[in-house]
Amino acid sequence: MNVRGVGPHAGQPVRLAGAPLDRAVAAVILLHGRGANAASILPLARELAAPGVAFLAPEAAGQTWYPFSFLAPLDQNEPWLSSALALVGDLVTQVEAAGVLAERIVIGGFSQGACLAADWVIRTPRRYGGLIAFSGGAIGPLGTQWNDTGDLAGMPAFLGCSTNDPHVPEERVRETAAHLERLGAVVDCRIYPGLGHTINRDELEAARAIVVAAAGGPR
Repeated sequence: MNVRGVGPHAGQPVRLAGAPLDRAVAAVILLHGRGANAASILPLARELAAPGVAFLAPEAAGQTWYPFSFLAPLDQNEPWLSSALALVGDLVTQVEAAGVLAERIVIGGFSQGACLAADWVIRTPRRYGGLIAFSGGAIGPLGTQWNDTGDLAGMPAFLGCSTNDPHVPEERVRETAAHLERLGAVVDCRIYPGLGHTINRDELEAARAIVVAAAGGPR
């Protein structure tokens, strides 16, 4: 499977795991971090697995979704950022075309992938199955005015980060959580003392609960 898209990430491959997409009841799009690839994030599919859930992990061109920090001026990360956002949109379109409703599609990622996931949901708000952002926040420098129109309609969102993450300021994670709430999401934001730039078991359990609910399990 490949994405269509535009720009640097057009035509990039997508790795699959879990249920076949054409028979899936829900889907999770997993976005990897900077310097990584699709194969590196697919182990999360085992941690988040639920019956009938397909996992899709696209691969960034050159192993990065955009070249500079997610806190850099937006134009510095173009055209890669717009291309990455288009890639996520194309994947969502393909998943919906396969028969999975938007309210059963979870968008998630780690680090740079988490930033991309959060930013895409804020830019294109509607009732998705959920957002999972491990160590990431919405994209843009201090003072960025994010989209404030649209309705996430009770979409669950999990944001997890550390007090000492060297790449992601706690303040930006909390800003992102607050903005998602203003757009109508039900947000679970957890800040862990001293965790660093990684994912812990508590985060995985919270994220899997979102995936299970998207697949129609107990909410």
